Amino acid sequence: MAGAINPFQDSLRFDRRVPPAAIVIFGANGDLTKRKLIPSLYRLAFERRMPSGFVIYGNSRTPISDEDFREKMKESVRQFLEDSPFDDALWDEFAKAIFYLPGDLKDPVFYQTLASRLNAHEASTGGNILFYLSTQPSHYEPVVNGLASVGLAEGKGWRRVVVEKPFGYDLATARELNHRLQAAFPEKEIYRIDHYLGKETVQNILAFRFANGIFEPLWNRRYVNHVQITAAESIGVEGRGAYYQTSGALRDMIQNHLLQVMGTIAMEPAAVFEPNAVRDERAKLLRSVRVHNEEDVPANAVAGQYGPGRVGATNIPGFRQEPGVDPASPTDTYAAVTFFIDNWRWAGVPFYIRSGKRLPKRVTDIAIHFNAAPLSIFDRDNHNGYTMRPNLLIIRIQPEEGISLRFLSKNPGAGMKLRPVSMDFNYGSSFGVRTPTAYETLLLDAMAGDATLYTRQDMVEASWQVVQPILDYWGSRKFNFPNYDAGSWGPAESDDMLARRGHVWRVP
Repeated sequence: MAGAINPFQDSLRFDRRVPPAAIVIFGANGDLTKRKLIPSLYRLAFERRMPSGFVIYGNSRTPISDEDFREKMKESVRQFLEDSPFDDALWDEFAKAIFYLPGDLKDPVFYQTLASRLNAHEASTGGNILFYLSTQPSHYEPVVNGLASVGLAEGKGWRRVVVEKPFGYDLATARELNHRLQAAFPEKEIYRIDHYLGKETVQNILAFRFANGIFEPLWNRRYVNHVQITAAESIGVEGRGAYYQTSGALRDMIQNHLLQVMGTIAMEPAAVFEPNAVRDERAKLLRSVRVHNEEDVPANAVAGQYGPGRVGATNIPGFRQEPGVDPASPTDTYAAVTFFIDNWRWAGVPFYIRSGKRLPKRVTDIAIHFNAAPLSIFDRDNHNGYTMRPNLLIIRIQPEEGISLRFLSKNPGAGMKLRPVSMDFNYGSSFGVRTPTAYETLLLDAMAGDATLYTRQDMVEASWQVVQPILDYWGSRKFNFPNYDAGSWGPAESDDMLARRGHVWRVP
């Protein structure tokens, strides 16, 4: 693989060449590795985007051989590869670069062995190493300390560490985690991964806003009435009840994924499209989000928990009836918050964010509601059952990525009868090519040293500062849970929160 012809990277098809590297995955027997990481790396090899001379090391406590690990990963790739064929010949070549090193993450001898193994590949990798922490957060500190203790946090080539969420449990633990990571690695080499930022539509927000002169002039308080961001899941906790009841919807989705999406939607344009410049603007936006006082939380934040319900012909248990969940659990499986951005562009515009489990459908989208025309001259003739709804721009993140613009048009025939119509853009049908998964994009960016789509320390702490008063308030009171049925769109209090400002939730 270190020869003149690299079967895994094609410089004629792709502008950006990625330097050779070793990739070390801690927690290699976990679901993330099997479902996302190894399938994404294989797909990058299939697309001929992997660097020459790469090696992949998996680690967990289970003592198995290289061959057994390769076989397990082969079955995972076959099962979880998205929209791609499986090529046995390519896998055989790809698997030659996969190795396994069992070991206890608290054992100093393990890190000495790892250093020795990685040093043996230095001729092909150039000493470049990407460490991926696909472990429980409690293992982050021993791993980075262990790497630093044997000199693996620095040396020939670059050394980078990718950290999965949660980035702390609250503001205090987030700051402590940042301190411990930075004791071993410089901030510029710490890549906090948020897979939402790797989704093609989220990235396209930047192009949509800043490459088109038609939309950006409207992107402010003069023309935008309010913004809704929805991340709905139709599933429940799927056997993860014991973990989820320590987290909840506000921590699990809004604090990280959806605030980062809001930051991308609302940020100012960067002077140049360069990682630090883009992240500076996103961080500046998050620091501008109003932090609610304790007395403001009840009117601007709603917690919910699903109870038993019926979806079709199936009876669905409530959250408290899920395996591993405390029968009196106060965990929020639904959260809706009204945020305000205190800057000149967005002053007074409410940003409504909601996320929940056991809702009617799986969908994540952003709806930009524009102000209505100042004078509706067609109202008197518009008796065909359609109301004069304002223009609406919808950015769909999942399950189908695309953008829709809704506006009013005249119905064919006599008279001025209006009805809403949409112009739709869909990634799959418009480009006719497969959209890369978020992990493919983010893994490639990490190897290339492009941190544009990764969150930075100041962004993490700014988003925790925004949600911390809500968490504190919710932690000090007892909720009348459950307060919405499985299969519904959430608690009535969420509708009331919007109704106080004359708004309603859009049904995706």
